[in-house]
Amino acid sequence: MDDAFFSRLLDKLDGAHNFPGRYTFKFIVPQAQLKPLQALMPVGEISLRSSASGKYTALTIHTHMQHASDVITVYKKAAEVPGIISL
Repeated sequence: MDDAFFSRLLDKLDGAHNFPGRYTFKFIVPQAQLKPLQALMPVGEISLRSSASGKYTALTIHTHMQHASDVITVYKKAAEVPGIISL
């Protein structure tokens, strides 16, 4: 993901969401990377679901975000976690 991607995402977020407000993050991450990902995430309501094989975990976080740019910051941090898929 490059700066152009995040710029387009920022535009979409500004058009589709009302900030400040509730935002939902969804990720799929290798099991070994779950703790590092959780350490980067904002405080919120978290739900976890393991894959059938146990190799991956789906992580959903419902949290309150002040600005669309704050959402971008979270996605940029998450992008540093090896093997992550952002949904």
